[in-house]
Amino acid sequence: MFKAQSAMEYLMTYGWAILILGIAIAVLYSLGLFSPSSFVTSSCIFPADFSCLSGVLATNGLFSINLEQSTASNINLTAIGCNNLGQTTNMVSYSPQKYLLIGSNISLSTLCYSNLTVYTANPGSIYEGYLVMNYTDLQTGFPHTVIGRLIEKVA
Repeated sequence: MFKAQSAMEYLMTYGWAILILGIAIAVLYSLGLFSPSSFVTSSCIFPADFSCLSGVLATNGLFSINLEQSTASNINLTAIGCNNLGQTTNMVSYSPQKYLLIGSNISLSTLCYSNLTVYTANPGSIYEGYLVMNYTDLQTGFPHTVIGRLIEKVA
């Protein structure tokens, strides 16, 4: 009799502990703690002459960016593109070109591509790719291409 009571108390004690542990894990899972995308922060990294002040990637693939330029002279931005290959494909050309003074910033939008198709995803998904820009240095007249690394969480 005492053995049965002891076994029953043992099962009840551990049963409650396992139940509470299961509830705690379910709550943590529902908060997104086990999702790797919850720990990723958006980043946009360019060479020293450009910087991203802000960026938002929509579910339809439209990337809106506020870009600051700090080159040694004024520039004309001629094209911008976003893809996961780092190539100059699928770029939006500007006609007329976008004129940027030294130290000024501009808001731009372009579609992001993944394997040559427009990137579409659910909110919270992570996009890894490149932001490619073509510009002309107005002091020298030389065209340049600059490529920035982009890790963006879909909003």
